[in-house]
Amino acid sequence: MKELIENILVEIGEDPKREGLIKTPERVENAYRFLTQGYHENLDEIVNDAFFEAEDNEMILINNIEFYSLCEHHLLPFYGKCHIAYIPNHRILGLSKFARIVDHFSRRLQIQERLTTEIASYIEEILQPMGIGVVMEAMHFCMMMRGVQKQNSYAVTSALRGRFKADNRTRNEFLNLIKK
Repeated sequence: MKELIENILVEIGEDPKREGLIKTPERVENAYRFLTQGYHENLDEIVNDAFFEAEDNEMILINNIEFYSLCEHHLLPFYGKCHIAYIPNHRILGLSKFARIVDHFSRRLQIQERLTTEIASYIEEILQPMGIGVVMEAMHFCMMMRGVQKQNSYAVTSALRGRFKADNRTRNEFLNLIKK
């Protein structure tokens, strides 16, 4: 990978041997390996059986989980917040595991739309809740730094399943809670 990055530096008109760039290929390789570690992790090991019996079936909301990802179209970052709510069906998951799930799927080349549904699908698979809602809000550098160059626009995506899709009251409760 270092050689490829060095070639990119040459192609854009830089000298990879100049002082400030000598270690850049190695640093970029390390950065990309970190930013794409979701390809090499075992998500079941990350969740690690952190399941507990649910005492009731009231909505659980994990709000404002920050995430960082790379756009698969331009390899530029996008970042934002993820909001996850679910209605337990006899089991719950340790709260920190939701942030780890978000990190796992966001640390890949991604599009926000797929990222949102992957998170919802995985949580639905492991918990089988009565309903799940995932909303993601993100700023995309591919829109901010290039192309249309819009600094204040952001994208919102959602995945609603079960009660969150079928019941307007449940959906509205979730959407109102994440506005706070």
